[in-house]
Amino acid sequence: MIDLHTHTDRSDGTVSPADLVLQAKTAGIQALAIADHDTLAGYDLAVSLAAKESLELICAVELSTRPDFTANGKRPRSVHILGYFLNGEPAPAFREWLQSQQASRRRRNLDLIAKLEQLGVNLQLEDMQVYGRNQVGRPHFARVLLDKGYVSTLQEAFDRYLADDAEAAVERDEPSLEEGIGRICDGGGLASLAHPVRLPQRDEQSLSGLLERLQGYGLEGIEVYHSEHKPEDSALFHTLAQRFHLIETGGSDFHGAAKPEVRLGSGINGNVCLSYSFLEQIRETYFALN
Repeated sequence: MIDLHTHTDRSDGTVSPADLVLQAKTAGIQALAIADHDTLAGYDLAVSLAAKESLELICAVELSTRPDFTANGKRPRSVHILGYFLNGEPAPAFREWLQSQQASRRRRNLDLIAKLEQLGVNLQLEDMQVYGRNQVGRPHFARVLLDKGYVSTLQEAFDRYLADDAEAAVERDEPSLEEGIGRICDGGGLASLAHPVRLPQRDEQSLSGLLERLQGYGLEGIEVYHSEHKPEDSALFHTLAQRFHLIETGGSDFHGAAKPEVRLGSGINGNVCLSYSFLEQIRETYFALN
């Protein structure tokens, strides 16, 4: 069994890199990819222990990117791109670029705190850092808003304050889709479209148009198997992967207690169970193309 999409407390997960390695071993997972958001910190902290535990650890990342502005001028939703570095680790230039993305996150967080204060919500950056050990993001803001009684649920925190169209919305300077895919490719990685079920393009025709465009940027994969995908979703994404000769990837998108319904290695109610041969096929196809 493998899991190619997991998160640690170095981004928006709740499990430390070391604990994730140990949980993976206990679950019988042979290969694990840590794909924290815009950082390799979780992977870096897990490498030594994974080797000691004879767990194959794959260097990965999940980038937040933005498509071009739509014709009506509305800011489109983020699109996430997974990067898999199957040769080991990315080029140093890619790590340097990720550091610049961390700086962008920090600026957005300070602007978000200021905007919340204007709405009568008093938070300090240190409050969120209790949860976001390496980087602070909107999920950590949501947890603090809940802790302090400003909202009654995490979803309310996003709906009222944190979502792109909410009261305290602050735009983050995210890379474009084209740049995100290009950075992964230039860094020596496989770029795969993450959880396509979340995209506004839901029908086959719209998705086909998007994939054709992204292939022009260097996209080589699509996440066919994911905890949020119903069987009919995975079937559609499998069909599109074959049509566009894309590499199929998959994983649980494990976040620990932040998404308690998602189990490491098996997703929701066992809907993501991938064998080691799935990873072997990814590698075989990727190296044949590169």
